Amino acid sequence: MECQVEWKVSGQPVAYPDALAEMEARAAAIAEGRAGELVWLLEHPPIYTAGTSANDADLIEARFPVYRTGRGGQFTYHGPGQRVGYAMLDLRRRTPDVRAYVRDLEQWLIETLAHFEVKGERREGRVGIWVQRGTQEDKIAALGVRIRRWVTLHGVALNVSPDLTHFSGIVPCGVRAHGVTSLADLGIAATMADVDMALKQSFTKIFG
Repeated sequence: MECQVEWKVSGQPVAYPDALAEMEARAAAIAEGRAGELVWLLEHPPIYTAGTSANDADLIEARFPVYRTGRGGQFTYHGPGQRVGYAMLDLRRRTPDVRAYVRDLEQWLIETLAHFEVKGERREGRVGIWVQRGTQEDKIAALGVRIRRWVTLHGVALNVSPDLTHFSGIVPCGVRAHGVTSLADLGIAATMADVDMALKQSFTKIFG
């Protein structure tokens, strides 16, 4: 079934509580048949968010505001230079399968990175998308999902050119043995507009 998805891009950083309220309102409207699906591309001011399985020991230093959120996953950093993609999709009309949806989100990120000739990979037992750098593995993208009445909330976060030192206040996603990276850190000078175009093209390929 063809699902027409609306795209919204915010030019200025959006405060996390505002984004959450808007996302939840839209998801409720989708569930009730009052609104269509939406993908919202944005940046946040520097913050840490804690998912439902976050371990407080992973908050090393609360350098930025910390928000407890209903998404799955652990501690994540959001900030300028990171493209967040919130997907509000109706899985009743698509495939009501949470695991399949998470795999599609991962594939969306992998395909997007391929536009920049970066090989993003899944890792067994670890959430997110990883880049192999010699003997080291660094995380370049995160994802967190909540599903309410078969409508998705939250989504993905891709490191384009954030300040990577900002990640040092947390153990990102509870993984201590590996680092974080970004397109800029890999030597790729991509603008947000470049990334948005890649995200849209890859989304269409995966989600139709």
